[in-house]
Amino acid sequence: MSTAYDAVLFDFDGVLADTEPVHRECWAEVLAPYGIDLDWETYVRHCVGVSDCDMVDFLRSLAPQAVEAETLFGEYPRKKSLFRERTRLASPISQETRVLVSELARTYRLAVVSSSGRLEIEPLLERAGIRDFLSTVVCGDDVERHKPAPDPYLLAARRMEIGQALVVEDSEAGCASGRAAGFDVLRVSSAQETARMVRERLGL
Repeated sequence: MSTAYDAVLFDFDGVLADTEPVHRECWAEVLAPYGIDLDWETYVRHCVGVSDCDMVDFLRSLAPQAVEAETLFGEYPRKKSLFRERTRLASPISQETRVLVSELARTYRLAVVSSSGRLEIEPLLERAGIRDFLSTVVCGDDVERHKPAPDPYLLAARRMEIGQALVVEDSEAGCASGRAAGFDVLRVSSAQETARMVRERLGL
């Protein structure tokens, strides 16, 4: 077993939870009245792991007619409500991931570092039964500069008082954030691959 790290820091969407398809569906629904067609490939390429401001700027570019950023930001409450409603119906955190987190907690300090809002993360962690295994949860509202800036991971490190950590991410922005914070980064292809890839990296 590898003990070179003090901690393992997980991104949330697409790493611990298979939530990106749900986020995309909710956005597509609230954007439809503006004539914005947000397909899966476009969402993955331009909307995963970026700040809210950058995402809204991109979404505006898809509109057939000009739409103000404030208008799209005004759709956030509805989008978030749709997300919470749909994730209440089925947990996006798999049993395999829950087991991984509980096992890692015996050796490593753990945290979630995400650009998503706390109300979109904490309830899912609680329902999955893994919140108590985490030393801290850093959300989008906790920092001024989001990924790819190092700030989210540096904040987690300060809160946890750790030295060496392994960052687990699924987006280029997230990987850049982890590297800029001075940590090793493991990029996973999907939430379904997280448990296997983390075990392989840590020699478990």
